[in-house]
Amino acid sequence: MSVDHYENFPVASILLPARLKPAVTAIYAFARTADDIADEGNASSEQRFSALDQYDDELINIQKNIPSQHHLFQTLASIISEHQLPLPAFHHLISAFKQDVVTKRYQNYADLLNYCGRSANPVGTLMLHLYQAATPQNIKDSDAICSALQLTNFWQDIAIDWHKQRVYIPQKDLLHFNIGEEQIDAGNVDANWTEMMRFQTQRTRDLMLSGSQLCNRLPGRIGWELRLVVQGGLRILERLDKVDGDIFQQRPQLGKPDWIIVLWRALWM
Repeated sequence: MSVDHYENFPVASILLPARLKPAVTAIYAFARTADDIADEGNASSEQRFSALDQYDDELINIQKNIPSQHHLFQTLASIISEHQLPLPAFHHLISAFKQDVVTKRYQNYADLLNYCGRSANPVGTLMLHLYQAATPQNIKDSDAICSALQLTNFWQDIAIDWHKQRVYIPQKDLLHFNIGEEQIDAGNVDANWTEMMRFQTQRTRDLMLSGSQLCNRLPGRIGWELRLVVQGGLRILERLDKVDGDIFQQRPQLGKPDWIIVLWRALWM
């Protein structure tokens, strides 16, 4: 398993109540297709912006009760109405996808967290609304977990993102650890690189753990789902540390032995 903020949707999970599966599937379809518009294929930036603008327009039409001609948004309008989902969360996702089109570097950690706040955190907020558990404290903790999962994915995908001309490691951090982008291009893992990666994984681990009490506050299936997601993310961070941050040779993923550890730790949370 990799940790990716859209692939973490529990669409096929046995822990997902059947009554929520249509809603989760619709939200996933919205996020996945919009993300693909921003990131896949050979479209120009202008074409990507235009397509994402159409998504924003469809959301505005949902707010105005104007019927859509597209099945995706017909379904989305239905689940938004049924579950009273907040439309700003969907707009925030679109703003992050638009940012993906033009922003290839982040100057500091605050800028990166701002992006995570729109690319990942809305997913958790929407899930909490589906489970009628969107209290201010729950949303705060969910934001920490979702941002940590997004960051974990960034650290997993440094080599992959480099080929997309993207660097999510804050430029300030690269400078602090005396690392140039040519080192990423060369896949050179030295002491500076290992120290920098351990700094990123520890900061991400701290962020994840800061929201982890949400797992114990949420009852039933969603609580168990979240425990597994959190422990899966923490295990990926361990795997990154174990290889000294060398994501160039092999992208750390979870196999069957890892999942036994994840399940055991989830039971003891």
